[in-house]
Amino acid sequence: MDGWILLCCLSWTLTKLYVWIKSNKKMLLTWVNCSSVRMATRIQDVFTVGKLMALGLIIVVGLVQICNGNYEALTPQVAFAMETTPSVGQIALAFLQASFAFSGWNFLNYVTEEVVEPRRNLPRAIYISIPLVTFVYTLTNIAYFSSMSPEELLSSNAVAVTFGEKLLGMFSVIMPISVALSTFGGINGYLFTSSRLCFSGAREGHLPSLLAMIHFKNCTPIPALLVCCAATIVILCIGETHNLINYVSFINYLSYGVTIAGLLYYRWKKPNLYRPIKVNLLVPVCYLMFWALLLGFSLYSEPVVCGVGLVIMLTGVPVYFLGVHWKEKPKCIYDFIERATYVGQRLCFVVFPQFDPIEIASSEEWTDRSSGRSSLSANS
Repeated sequence: MDGWILLCCLSWTLTKLYVWIKSNKKMLLTWVNCSSVRMATRIQDVFTVGKLMALGLIIVVGLVQICNGNYEALTPQVAFAMETTPSVGQIALAFLQASFAFSGWNFLNYVTEEVVEPRRNLPRAIYISIPLVTFVYTLTNIAYFSSMSPEELLSSNAVAVTFGEKLLGMFSVIMPISVALSTFGGINGYLFTSSRLCFSGAREGHLPSLLAMIHFKNCTPIPALLVCCAATIVILCIGETHNLINYVSFINYLSYGVTIAGLLYYRWKKPNLYRPIKVNLLVPVCYLMFWALLLGFSLYSEPVVCGVGLVIMLTGVPVYFLGVHWKEKPKCIYDFIERATYVGQRLCFVVFPQFDPIEIASSEEWTDRSSGRSSLSANS
């Protein structure tokens, strides 16, 4: 009995230590992003290259294994062997969970204002990155199956680490280091992009105005970065990873679908709006059809998990009505917001960014020529 108590205490201590390490990693990267945009982008470049090198090592080792005849797990009899036939809902849920690994495709849109020549480089970056990531991830999974059975893949907490222990021998230490560097770069990318989302939302009046301010010297959105850091640490402490992935995947795809539907609505109602980046309508229509099937079957297969994700998303509705839609608030609320903003400015040394006169002049292009009205959301 005492041994079980000791084991439980040790497990609890290690769990809290893990959370503490991840939280401190988050705080370190928050400090980096608050200090310098250039430093944050350099870190992202270095760790992305390191991740691709590690994946390249896995692919090369896996291809060598396949050339040596070790591809039993890739044969159709083994790869598609199932005790029970999966339902359509389970297949849809599998797509939804796997999409988490590809969910970074839209993050570049959050930092459009900081991209050089975004009208040319934004589509180019997306067209290059999506096939590249798909190609690399597909070959990586093929490499895993060259030495691991489906049961081993499912039971492993870190597939790359297990793969390294089986095939790399004394160099297997490379894999856990690479996984750590990959998560480090992933967190940095999340902070860099998501903070700009909060920044833009605050600038449009949907979030407190403090989040629309930047450091007077470093030009970094410190309040938005701190909010993202705090929210992530809270979720990390109270959530279980598997469920969090399901919640986030469902919320993400629900948001993507609504956004695509809005794009189609604007193309129908306001066809003459100026659009710097424009794609064929077949692309959003096909995506919307796939999105409807995916979310519909996922909701049917896992109504509780998807329902919780939907509830999490809907919690923003009362916040919107109280914070944005309700204009005639009591004076005491406005006084509190003003004092809080003032204190935040003093603590973070932030001010509202100065608008570029050239940008203001170029906004005249964003006009619905059919009605003569100006709109800054023309490329929704």
